[in-house]
Amino acid sequence: MRSSKVISRVRTYREAEPFETQQSLADDLGVSRQTIIAIESGRYSPSLDLALRIARHFHLSVEEVFALDDAPENDQ
Repeated sequence: MRSSKVISRVRTYREAEPFETQQSLADDLGVSRQTIIAIESGRYSPSLDLALRIARHFHLSVEEVFALDDAPENDQ
């Protein structure tokens, strides 16, 4: 079975000019800083609602901020 992992570019866009802290992004989105940390580290995939709000925050499409890494797993 294929397992998909969500790849997040939130950190890349957040740290680009103008630099934004995790806390300021969290405040703008109405989530906790821990949520931003978890999304950036790949431990948490945001809901569709939150993914859309994140993309809108950066004036990007969802696909520019998030991608699926659906490479097949090695079955050994």
